[in-house]
Amino acid sequence: MDNTTMKEDTAKTPPPPPAKSRGMRLARLASTHALVFVVALSLFAAADSWSTITGLGIATVLCVVTGALAGITLTTLVHEWFHYLGARYSGAAYDIPHKQGLFLYNWDFTHNSVRQFLIMSVAGSVGGILALSILWISVPADSWGRAALQGGAIASVVFAAFIEWPVIRRVRVSRDPLVQMSTIDQRVLSRSFVVSSIAGVLMTAFLVA
Repeated sequence: MDNTTMKEDTAKTPPPPPAKSRGMRLARLASTHALVFVVALSLFAAADSWSTITGLGIATVLCVVTGALAGITLTTLVHEWFHYLGARYSGAAYDIPHKQGLFLYNWDFTHNSVRQFLIMSVAGSVGGILALSILWISVPADSWGRAALQGGAIASVVFAAFIEWPVIRRVRVSRDPLVQMSTIDQRVLSRSFVVSSIAGVLMTAFLVA
């Protein structure tokens, strides 16, 4: 192959597509989360209507399952978006991930301060509690499915609290967010899952008692 052929092949090769901007990546994440939000709430609403109209046992079971999942999903999404708003409010440095998922940004531990980390972290808890409060006020726990909706929201708040609040407390003392975040291992996640699941089930049973 001579130089002329190589130049022709190079000229025919299209340039790589430009990377999506942070705004475009965030908009895509927002669209995905909005879709998940609507689908979760719609599935619960459909199951709740079926259960209310027919009174069938299978409809009630489905209503409980979709209610719990909707409560967890809605509260978790609001929690994560409030983390993002906290990062924006504090003026923190972060990047928006290229892959679609639950998390909205990649935190820059090198350039962000302890104050910015604490604002971002606390904001997530504020969002979770706000979402729980709205569900608590807007949806009465007058059936197993609706109680499960609130129970799922409570489980989500408890799960996040058991993971994040100890980190926030230790960061205030150590002033080292990266080291404290590295303590979140599988054992911590498993324990938080068990505790939050128990809390959700107990609250669901309490609400319909």
